[in-house]
Amino acid sequence: MAHATHIATGSQSGLLARVATLIETLRARSAKRRIYNQTYRELASLSDRDLMDLGMSRTEIRRVAWQAAYEA
Repeated sequence: MAHATHIATGSQSGLLARVATLIETLRARSAKRRIYNQTYRELASLSDRDLMDLGMSRTEIRRVAWQAAYEA
């Protein structure tokens, strides 16, 4: 008598891989958001004079923080 056994590890490992990818994606997004927030806070705490010394105005803070986090 022939007996066949099928172990479905592929679907489980595929699920685990997708969960691991999701977790890694969330960690990367969180790290970028932390960089954005930190850069924004540091630039926002500077005086207008300090910002001028850096060659930027207060209206550019969000753009610069975004570039530091998402274009780096």
